[in-house]
Amino acid sequence: MQAHRQADRGAALLLVLWLVLLLAGLVAGYVLTARVESLQGNGVARALVADEAARAGVEYAASRMLEQDPERRWAVDGRPYRFDFEGVPVTVMVRDESAKIDLNGASFDLLSQLFQALGEPRESADRLAGAVVDWRDPDSLTQPTGGAEDADYLAAGLNWGAKDAPFESVAELEQVLGMRPALYAAAAPHLTVFTGQALPDANFADGVVRKAMGLPEKPAPIDPQAAPLPGSGTYSIDSRARRSDGRSVRLGVVLRMGGNGLPGSTYTTLHWQAGGVAR
Repeated sequence: MQAHRQADRGAALLLVLWLVLLLAGLVAGYVLTARVESLQGNGVARALVADEAARAGVEYAASRMLEQDPERRWAVDGRPYRFDFEGVPVTVMVRDESAKIDLNGASFDLLSQLFQALGEPRESADRLAGAVVDWRDPDSLTQPTGGAEDADYLAAGLNWGAKDAPFESVAELEQVLGMRPALYAAAAPHLTVFTGQALPDANFADGVVRKAMGLPEKPAPIDPQAAPLPGSGTYSIDSRARRSDGRSVRLGVVLRMGGNGLPGSTYTTLHWQAGGVAR
């Protein structure tokens, strides 16, 4: 009888020990989950802070471009402006959209010169420029120096042909026959579809565009005390916010200043691209 009681007590003790271990495991799992969720929440919160700081950069730039006082208006030649938003450093650059090469307005020669300025060989640059013109023109005739119409896309194994209509976005350039990802990434910052101009405004153009135009890459020195030149009213804004923990957000937008019919509107957003959160 005594032996049975001892055995029962031993079994009960083992059961209690197993229950204690099970509860300890559950508690540890809960603590770990809570910790992970806390870290994730903190990460999301930090990303939101960086995102709002970058958005503040866009809004601040827009307010500066609407300034009636020339002395307070920001220059639109791509120079950096820096400020802190709630302790987060923000860098903003504004460039007049007219400083870029318009995919729908530029000539074959200007497009070829742009691709050459980006390191493309002359023959390849001519072929790409012809393909760009063939993409946007309404006919089915290939450019004399080479280009790409529907048959060329079919021969390359692509299930689309030349659009035969104007570019609606710079991103469309990726679909043009012969365009490579690396070349597109290099060309995109210098291109637009929002001006329709045959030539960019050299007063605001960067070195690559000026080189494509046959001008010195560096413009004449600007008097830092002089008021900025008035712009066209359509601007690219690059806003970057970076927290002390390394998290950063980049926004690239194109704004056309002025009301758009909506109550209280001061600009129209033509393009908005978030560069994402990075560490």
